[in-house]
Amino acid sequence: MALDKAKRRLKIRTRIRSVISGVTEKPRLAVFRSNSAIYAQLIDDLKGVTIAQASSIELKSAKGTKVELSKEVGKLLAKKAAEKGVSAVTFDRGGYLYHGRIKALAEGAREGGLNF
Repeated sequence: MALDKAKRRLKIRTRIRSVISGVTEKPRLAVFRSNSAIYAQLIDDLKGVTIAQASSIELKSAKGTKVELSKEVGKLLAKKAAEKGVSAVTFDRGGYLYHGRIKALAEGAREGGLNF
């Protein structure tokens, strides 16, 4: 069952990536969710570089549920993006459903000032 679920996510991820691409003016906000942490990064696909990144591992002092931590990661990434001069992004959910931790990260990034 787990193998089928992983294959399904990769298939969805591939379909999403065929449409979404990050450029310098509007980088791609890519999300990866593991069982214990969540990671997000802003990627310029034309240059092949990561502009900014944030993860729940960086928030050692923060306490709360995984959903609450995800929201904080979104806010942290938005702060780092503002320092780099990025205000608009394209959201790449990485094949995950837009629900729970993924949705919380997106809402946190919006609260932090990112537009998508």
